[in-house]
Amino acid sequence: MSDEGATPRELVLEACRRNNTSLLSEVLTSLSTPDKIADLLNNAKDDEVLDTLLDQENLEVDPLDRLERDTPLHKAVRFINTLPASQWDSAHSIAELLIDAGADPRIRNKAKLKPMDLVDPKNVELRNVLQKAEYSMTVGDDVVVRDEEETGPTGSASDSE
Repeated sequence: MSDEGATPRELVLEACRRNNTSLLSEVLTSLSTPDKIADLLNNAKDDEVLDTLLDQENLEVDPLDRLERDTPLHKAVRFINTLPASQWDSAHSIAELLIDAGADPRIRNKAKLKPMDLVDPKNVELRNVLQKAEYSMTVGDDVVVRDEEETGPTGSASDSE
C-alpha cells in the first residue's frame, strides 16, 4: 500500500464536496495536460464526480453556450449520440443526473430544438427519460401548493355551516 496520500480523483471529489476551488485548481494544475484531466473526470466511477459537482449550491444547470445556445442537457444528448448503442444504457445517467439537478428539458436551442429532438431515434430509453422529465416539469408548473397555514375555508359551499 502506498503512503502518498489521496489520489487526484479523491482530491477532486473532496474539493467538490467542500466547495474548495483552490484545491480543485491545484489538483487540475498538477495533472498538467487536458488529456489527463479529461481522463480523470471521464473515468470516475458511477458518475460520482459529476454528481458531486451538480450538488453544489447555486449551480446553474441550464447555461446556454454562445454558438448553438445549447444547454448542458443538449450537449449530453449529443455526446450520448456519439457512443455505440451498447454504451447508451450507462450514459443515460448523465442526462438523469442533469435532470435531477434541475436541468430543464423544455429549453430550445438556437435551432429551436429541445434535447429530446436531438436523441438518436433508436435510443428509446433516453427519449423516455427526457419525455418523463418534460412532462413532470410541465405538470409541476401547473400545480398550486397551499401553505400549511391555510386551513380556513376553501370557498366551496361545503365549507359553510
